[in-house]
Order: sequence, then structure tokens, then C-alpha cells
Amino acid sequence: MVQNLWDSSKASALQGGLDQLVYRSNLIGSDRRVCNWGGGNTSSKTVIKDFRGRDVEVMYVKGSGSDLATMKQGNFTGLRMEDIQPLFEREAMSDEDMVAYLVNCMIDSKHPRASIETLLHAFLPFNHVDHTHPDAIISLCCADNGKEIAKEIFGDRFVWVPYIRPGFTLSKMIAEGVLNNPKAELVLMEKHGLVTWGDTSEACYAKTIEIINEAERYIESRVNEATLFGGLVHQPLPSEERKNIAAKLMPSIRGAVSDGKKMILTFDDEEDVLAFVGSRDSAQLSQVGAACPDHLVHTKVVPLFIDWTPDASDVEGLRRKLIEGIADYKQQYKAYFERNKNEGDVMFEAAPRVILIPGLGMINTGKSWANSRVSAALYHRAIAVMRGATTLGKFVSLSENESYNVEYWPLELYKLSLAPAEAEFSRKVAFITGGAGGIGSATAWRLVSEGAHVVLADLNLEGAQQVAVEINGKFGDNVALAVKMDVTNEDMVRAAYEQAALHYGGVDIIVNNAGLATSSPFDETSLQEWNLNMNVLGTGYFLVAREAFKLMKEQALGGSMVFVGSKNSIYAGKNASAYSSVKALEAHLARCIAAEGGEYGIRVNTILPDAILQGSAIWNSNWRNERAAAYGIEPDQLEEHYRKRTTLLVNIYPQDVAEGIAFFASSKADKTTGCMLTIDGGVPAAFTR
Repeated sequence: MVQNLWDSSKASALQGGLDQLVYRSNLIGSDRRVCNWGGGNTSSKTVIKDFRGRDVEVMYVKGSGSDLATMKQGNFTGLRMEDIQPLFEREAMSDEDMVAYLVNCMIDSKHPRASIETLLHAFLPFNHVDHTHPDAIISLCCADNGKEIAKEIFGDRFVWVPYIRPGFTLSKMIAEGVLNNPKAELVLMEKHGLVTWGDTSEACYAKTIEIINEAERYIESRVNEATLFGGLVHQPLPSEERKNIAAKLMPSIRGAVSDGKKMILTFDDEEDVLAFVGSRDSAQLSQVGAACPDHLVHTKVVPLFIDWTPDASDVEGLRRKLIEGIADYKQQYKAYFERNKNEGDVMFEAAPRVILIPGLGMINTGKSWANSRVSAALYHRAIAVMRGATTLGKFVSLSENESYNVEYWPLELYKLSLAPAEAEFSRKVAFITGGAGGIGSATAWRLVSEGAHVVLADLNLEGAQQVAVEINGKFGDNVALAVKMDVTNEDMVRAAYEQAALHYGGVDIIVNNAGLATSSPFDETSLQEWNLNMNVLGTGYFLVAREAFKLMKEQALGGSMVFVGSKNSIYAGKNASAYSSVKALEAHLARCIAAEGGEYGIRVNTILPDAILQGSAIWNSNWRNERAAAYGIEPDQLEEHYRKRTTLLVNIYPQDVAEGIAFFASSKADKTTGCMLTIDGGVPAAFTR
């Protein structure tokens, strides 16, 4: 059952009606069984003083493009009721006219555009109104016998409104239905949702919860878990097998869905998903249509359902089915668009947003991790609705044309236009070794600032996690992922890429940056020291690049590798034969990979920095003392020594190297591969030409 979360002590401490509206909205949005992500709307009518000191009745309503769970005061729009009320006398009003009219009713031009369903709230003669999308209510509204069942549950206390797209006509139908039924306590919107109201904000919220629970009690008393969705016919594979298979398949799927624009993928194997995809009727039910109009922009009309009998030994068979299924889905989507398009419509990416696989779970796609998870969250709600609707009767949805006209509705697309513009590295995933260090962390911040998702791979997992926490705190959950990896351990390198694939779908940018350094005269260089350098800086770079090369070929989306070499890659540093030799190896390895990667669109370039002391674990180790001894100076004099030996008389910092990496990884360097870029302040002995 849905819980009433209202806390009277908290609510009474709030200043003014708008604060209570924010509180009520956040409570409603906090439970996705009550309201979808980004969906629903709330309102409160009150009296305020205008700029001339006059009393004016104002309605505050959710602004377009916001989410009830996280809304603040600034996400609501205030409108003068005396300007809106005359609209009720009109017979009709187009969406365009309605939007233009409501702009003139706003009490503050800085407020967001009013919700699509503003008039629904304004026309109802109640101080507080909630419009929500509860699972239990939509189950009722998406059942073929829903209206009859509603009579059993609510008697004569409800108004049933047949499906019509939100706007003036629906708002007027709802208001007239309520006015014509003095006993009405709620409105059921066919295939859409619920409207409730109250004299106070608390009463309105309580009524919303009460009505939802009435419907839920009725449904749950009739649920037979054993026969849901026709009964379970495919048991889920064991958890680790599911994840291993998904990790192996994600790059292929990502490549197949990213032919228009790159997609970030997420994997979901929660219990409700596994129960649904493994059931007898799931293939047919999944193709009926969306469980709520608000889902359409994020889930499309239907998911891609893969007809596969779960078998851990048949991963390649599943891969073929996925590639074929995605290709067929895109063709069908293009045909759907052509059948229904209106003048001026521009088709979205044709790839599925939701992919269902028996025994395995659900894979979701989106322009970001967060966007992909929205698709997943909404499909969880769709499963809940189908669960309830099929318990009551037969699950029904919008017609194809009704669905299209919501998916491509200008007022719905306006919400999408409010999202931040995509940047250089949006939709891309960068895998950074040495992610906890100075250059690695600076590179992560630099790439994320322009839209990237980053995987911070480091033997120092705690340090990488700290960087990830800081990045996610600023840019949003799961923008950065920390993984533990020893670059010299082949199994750990493969496992790290599998984690990246499972979490984001694949990788587009590799920053080969893990490092160490030792210093000793050549005749005092031990085999152990030599092998240490070769293992970490040679074999490590090889393993990281080789696994990336395989993954990028599988994705077939191209890619960029950036090796962080050194001035020593081309300059024979004194007392650093092991380090300098392997740094030269790195630079030539990068050129070798570039020569082979061209036909796959894989670019490989190298940065040659020098003397990055800030934030470097290398320079905080014995290397500082060793290099100072090689130059006959004190360790604390190194930074000034390095500055003075550059032609530009500058020190080099991790952010400087990060800029070079960002350049090579960006579209600005799309036609550059096998190149070396010095970022050393100008050390003549290390000039590349």
C-alpha cells in the first residue's frame, strides 16, 4: 500500500501556501508508484498582493519540464485566475492559442511556462488539485473493463473521462463532469491517470493517497502471483551469469543502437522485470502499447522483446538475435513515423529505448546514464500497470496514431528542449587509467565538464572512489564510476572493461595514463627495476589498449585512445634508462595501434608532458629525491629547476595535460592519428621535429 507521508509538524513550520505546495509535490513525487518521473502536476489557489497592493487570486501550478520529487518554488508558475476563468466559456481552443494566452496570465515573466494541464487545475473549483499517475489507478484506467470495475470500487464518487490528449478540451470535460456530479471525489482519466482535490494541501494529498489505496486493495485482493502474465515459463539465469552475459553483449548492443547518435546503456535485472520477461504472455503484452502517455517520449510505443530461451551457453545466439531484432525494430519505427508524421516533424533516433530479454532482464538506452535510467524506471511502472490491468481484465493502450501524437506533440517536446544542450563529449564514455592521480583526475573533470561519463580505473580504488564521489556530487549520479584495476593483470583489465560495459554500455575514449617512475644510473639499474617499468608502463599500456581495441571494434563506433607518454619518450633522460626506454615504447606502440586502427575509425595519439609535480603520486615518491640528486639540487628546488629549463619559463600542471587529452579525444582532432603533442613548456632537447 502507498503510505501517507504527511508530517504535520514539518508542514505547519512552512511559510505560506506555496511552501506547502512544494512540500506536497515532493511527497507525491517521492513515490514513483504515485507519479511517474517528470509526470503529473499539482496546484494551489491563493490570494496575494499584486505590485499595486491589490488582492489578486492566483493559482500556482507545476511548471513545464520539472519533476514533482525535486521541485522547488522556482519550478511553479503563478497565474491570475481572473484572466483564466473566462476561458471556461469558450467552446474550443488550440494548443498554440492556449499556450500564448497563458503567458499573458503569468504574474511573473521569469516563471517557467505553465504545465500542459494548467486549465485542468484552473477549471476545477477547488483550492488544491493533484493530477497523478498511480500504478493502481492506471491499471484500472488501462483495463478494457475499467469503467465497470471503477463502479465497484468507487460507486458514484468518480467521474470517468474517455481518453483525449491533454489540453483545453480535456480540461473542460473534466470540469463539466465534476460539476455535474455533486458526489464526485475523483476523476479517472482513461489510459492516463487520476485527479483529486481538497480544501487544504494536506486534505488534497490525503485524498490522493486514500483513492490510490482503495484501488490497490481491490486489485491486490484478486492477484494470483502464479498466473500473472500467463505464468512463468523461463526461470531467470543466476545473478552472476546474467551480469556476465550482459557485460559481454552491451558493446554489440550499443553499436547497433547508436547508428544515429551514440547511446548510453544500462542493465536492469530487478525481480519484477525478470518475472515479466520470463512469463508466457510477456511478448504479446509488451507490444500492446504504452501504459501511460507520459511514458512515450522516454520508452517509445513498445519495447524490443527478444524471443530467446535462456541458455548461458548460447551467448552468440542471443547476440545475433539482438542485432537482428534492433535492425528490424528500427525499420518498423521508421515505418510508424512515416505513417503518422505531421508536417515539420523530425524523427527521433529509431533505436529502442527498452530491450527485454527472457532470463536476463532489461537493457535501456538514452543520451545519458540518467536518461537511460528514466526509461528503465518508466518501464517498471509499465510492468506494474500491466500486472494490475491483466488482473482486472485485458490490458489496453492508446491507438498507434494517438501514441504518435503524444510522442511528437510540440508541447511534450518543449519539455525536452529545457534540458541542457549537449556538449563535445555528451553520449561518450571515457576510460581513464591512473584515475585517482593528478593527470587522471584532472582529465576526468575536464571531460565530464563537457558531457562525458568517465570510468576511473586505478589500483588505488579508494582514491578513485573519492574522485568519483566529488564528480557525481557536482554533475549527477553515476556520471563517474570507480573501478579497481592493476594494469599489469590481464584478468583485472578485462574485468574493468566488463564493468564499464555493464554500467554504460561501452567505451569511446581511452586515456592510457597509469604510471610510475624510477631513477638510477644505468649500471645500477636492477632487473627488478627494469621489469617494473616495463610491466606497468609497457605491458600495462599494451593490455589496456588491446582490450579497448577489441571493445571498440565490437561497437563499430570508432574511438579515440590517448597515451600519456613523457618528454622522455623522445629524450634520453640521464639516470632514467628504464623509464625513458619504456616511455619510448609507449609512443611507438601508440603509432602501431594507430596504423591498424584507422580502418575501424580508432584514432591513437600521444601526449608528451614533462615534470608534472602537482597532484602526482610519482613526484611524491622517491622519484623526486632521485631526480633532484641527478641534477645536483635539493628536492624542494625541483619545481623551479624545471620551470627555468623551459623556453616559456612556465611550470606544467595536470590541467594543462588534460587540455591536450581533451583535444585529441574531441571532434577537433577527428582527422588526427599517430600524432605526438608536447606539453612541456618547451624543452628544446625534446622537440619532436
